[in-house]
Amino acid sequence: MSTPACRLCGTELTRTFVDLGMSPPCERILRADEIDQGETFYPLHVRVCTRCLLVQLPTYIPAEEIFTDYAYFSSFSDSWVEHARRFVEGAVERLPLGADSFVVEVASNDGYLLQHVRDRGIRCLGIEPAENVAAAAVERGIPTLVEFLGEATGKEVADDRGPADLVVANNVFAHVPDILDFAKGLRALVADDGRVSIEIPHLLRLIEGNEYDTIYHEHFSYLSLLTTQRVLAAAGLAVVDVEELPSHGGSLRTWSAPAEHAPAPSPEVERVLALEAEFGLHTLEGHDGFAQQVAQVRDDFVSFLLTARRQGKRVVAYGAPGKGNTLLNHCGVRADLLEFAVDRNPYKHGRFLPGTHIPVHAPEALDEARPDYVVIMPWNLRKEISAQLAHVAGWGGRLVVALPHLEVFEPGA
Repeated sequence: MSTPACRLCGTELTRTFVDLGMSPPCERILRADEIDQGETFYPLHVRVCTRCLLVQLPTYIPAEEIFTDYAYFSSFSDSWVEHARRFVEGAVERLPLGADSFVVEVASNDGYLLQHVRDRGIRCLGIEPAENVAAAAVERGIPTLVEFLGEATGKEVADDRGPADLVVANNVFAHVPDILDFAKGLRALVADDGRVSIEIPHLLRLIEGNEYDTIYHEHFSYLSLLTTQRVLAAAGLAVVDVEELPSHGGSLRTWSAPAEHAPAPSPEVERVLALEAEFGLHTLEGHDGFAQQVAQVRDDFVSFLLTARRQGKRVVAYGAPGKGNTLLNHCGVRADLLEFAVDRNPYKHGRFLPGTHIPVHAPEALDEARPDYVVIMPWNLRKEISAQLAHVAGWGGRLVVALPHLEVFEPGA
């Protein structure tokens, strides 16, 4: 097999960031009639470009295979819907937006964000490649185009509906294999005096917090502000402001403008760049050492599960997010160590997690089983879920997170 090339600058990718072995696509949750069939496992071997420093997973699986029938619905997370509401509220004030404005969200999912735009009487459009998820948005009254964004699609939408005053791309920038064509699509969509808002998990926080479960085949790129700037600049967009967010273990929200019309960047841009430089992310050597951190997380989690089994304790999981499957497959966990998972998404009920074949049930199964330990798989929602699981204390159960390090704690804590 030929050496993969950097998706931004074309340099051969010869340097490893972390190698998590082989894993199936994390959202390819299985029906009961599929668990005795073969599954395809793909490498999770992440590289760092020696020239432009973009950390990336080569395109082992085409995006069309991942995103055209998708199991993730944003509205099942109350805190994420609230996050979107606050974002819309802030964007309306920042830009400002009004009755004559036009907002486009790329990877708009089930309308979780654009519902707040619509409720303010602002014209909006979602662009979402997954037909099943887009259908849920349309049912909610959100006009949605079932497409992948690229430069051609961006131009077509802008020609047909007019350029957007705000283009939103929350937690999708890392999900596209042709990130440059996607960025050009953002530029084609936005008005010359408009803004593009992008939210990305911050590579600095991923390394700092051992957040390796955010590495999976849907995430093609792992971005710093520096590399985000470089991608956007190649598409004609300039970062003019940045915010640090707690979501997904630590994210960045960048605000960009067409380069030829962009104001000078805010002091926050320089501050975050300086933070990254101090952490080492502006040098190749600064990306070393993550593999050792990952091995420690794996060892601690597996040791906990083995000890619990030897003691006759029951362990189940709360939540079946895609990223949890990276952790479970990398650690070699199966149903003998983790009996089942519960999830609020009915699409997943009666199905099985990819690779591990751990069954997924409705949340009520948790109360019926009354397990000794409940592992919170979406650890980034720990506070929200811990409050939801306060009743687990009633039977003496405790909660667990494996990341950013193993922790066993009381419900509600």
